[in-house]
Amino acid sequence: MMKIADYDRPNTVAGLVAKHAELTALREKYRAEIKKLTIDIDHLDAAIRLFDPDADTSPLKEYVTKHRAEKGSVKRFVLNTMREATAPLTSRQITELWVADRGLAADEATVTAIRKRIGACIKVCVSQGLIEECGWTDDHDAFGPYKLWQLKRGDQ
Repeated sequence: MMKIADYDRPNTVAGLVAKHAELTALREKYRAEIKKLTIDIDHLDAAIRLFDPDADTSPLKEYVTKHRAEKGSVKRFVLNTMREATAPLTSRQITELWVADRGLAADEATVTAIRKRIGACIKVCVSQGLIEECGWTDDHDAFGPYKLWQLKRGDQ
């Protein structure tokens, strides 16, 4: 009895590779469309609040409220941002970059929710030895000074 490895099937492999590329491209297309729809929903929500600040748009912004992110994308974003940074960053600075990158509304509720996720990601990265604390900011706001974070030496 011959094993599959004994057969030469270049067409099968080529077909699978082509299908993989096709599905990957389709996934990227839908990811871009979802991002655009999220931004559009956010803009509609802001327009509604211009006319009626007390309007309940929670059913309209179910996706936006959750600020869903693909598994691992927050960690990738945090680590890439720190790699590209010329100085240590605060969780607030990373949050503002995430909000801008995703095209989300920069209202305080959104920033607070995302900052908590960024902070949790930083905590995991610290426990994994990827990020280290390197001091505190000099400026203070209602939440006090912020910790400064950078990639752990040797990982840069």
